Amino acid sequence: MKSRFRFIKSLRFRIMIILVFIGIVPSVIVEKAIVNSYEDRAVSLRSFNVKNQCDILSNQLLKEQYLQNPESEAINGELSLLSNVYSGRILIVDQDFRVIKDTYDIDRGKYMVSKEVVSCFRDGKESSSYDRKNRYIEMTVPIHTELDNETQVEGVLLISVSTEEIVASIEILEQKGLTILLIIAVLVCGFGYILAGILMKPFAKVTKAIEDITDGFQDENISVPDYTETELITDAFNKMLGRVKSLDNSRQEFVSNVSHELKTPLTSMKVLADSLVGQENVPIELYQEFMQDITDEIDRENKIITDLLTLVKLDKKAANLNIDMVNINDLLELILKRLRPIAAKKNIELILESFRPVNAEIDETKLTLAISNLVENAIKYNLEDGWVRVSLNADHKYFYVTVADSGKGIPEDSIDHIFERFYRVDKSHSTEIDGTGLGLAITRSAIMMHHGAIRVRSKEQEGTTFSVRIPLTYIV
Repeated sequence: MKSRFRFIKSLRFRIMIILVFIGIVPSVIVEKAIVNSYEDRAVSLRSFNVKNQCDILSNQLLKEQYLQNPESEAINGELSLLSNVYSGRILIVDQDFRVIKDTYDIDRGKYMVSKEVVSCFRDGKESSSYDRKNRYIEMTVPIHTELDNETQVEGVLLISVSTEEIVASIEILEQKGLTILLIIAVLVCGFGYILAGILMKPFAKVTKAIEDITDGFQDENISVPDYTETELITDAFNKMLGRVKSLDNSRQEFVSNVSHELKTPLTSMKVLADSLVGQENVPIELYQEFMQDITDEIDRENKIITDLLTLVKLDKKAANLNIDMVNINDLLELILKRLRPIAAKKNIELILESFRPVNAEIDETKLTLAISNLVENAIKYNLEDGWVRVSLNADHKYFYVTVADSGKGIPEDSIDHIFERFYRVDKSHSTEIDGTGLGLAITRSAIMMHHGAIRVRSKEQEGTTFSVRIPLTYIV
């Protein structure tokens, strides 16, 4: 049952349905058009023949003065013959609307005051109508004479002609048409099934290649250039595969970096502790020095763990955001106030430029952490007697924070990696400059949670500029 539903939902089945629809529907339309055209043509031809016979008959009626003496055997014979040939009925109505002749001998002597008869007497024009439901053609033909260029209607021929022969022919046509339609349907279904299979082969290749990658039989990019669609699908899949590989490599590197960063302080503490245990009568000064080093390593370990926990919380996205309306000018002033003592140690000038008052809906704690990391990095990687400039601006939709410094800059090959976790630009000085390599990753995550963006421009020995853009109104 499931396989049947799966087939019905498949693209191959839908292609077959489309082909069948395209093949059969026009055939049905053509068949109906042919049958209707034949019916119209047959009825028109039958009406034309009967009209000609009636015109001849009306001349004979006048010549034999049949309207005054309806006993002419020759005329009655012709009327009977005509009604038998066309399987119909003929009535002759005189000027008093009295039926003087009825080939069925039913209404003779009665009066016929139908709309068609009255109209024929009044206008002198014949009329014809086709009753498809009851299968007959009804005609009224005037019997008229020409006197002094005026037409005078002497009587009316009322003829009913059966169309059973036409209906029988139509039924035969419809049966043959239905047979042809069934043959076409079978051929189209077979052709559609084969064609759908041919069209679906490239998609089957794509499916097989994706399954092989999923099962681990191959890890290379796939290529099925048969159609533009399959080429687009494989290109998109290859991009996704590249992204997955990149994420997997990033995950492995992250685990490796976490292990290394957490193991280094532990190794240092073990070495220091083993040194103390392996010595007797350790001087108090050396003991205190070793204990201070152990304390520093514990603080370092604690900072790494704290930053990792911060990243974990930020990875939970907007669920942990506490959005409030905050004055961004005051927020930046407070951040710089807290960091001035650190900047003073290197004689670095902190400058705040606010171009206009800005109030925005943000999570104050997380955005403070993000901006603080940027300013702290600008101080940490700056030169002696340098400067750090923080500027604030806004438009009708966003506010912009720029953190620029006069530091040594970032190498061009490192700019694309600085937001990666544990990435350090200058690994040779990684132990000299305090940090875990997680600050910019935390900053980027906090800004992305606010639906913002961060960009960096840098040139070695000329400084670095980080540009942050965040919406004034937080949208869930």
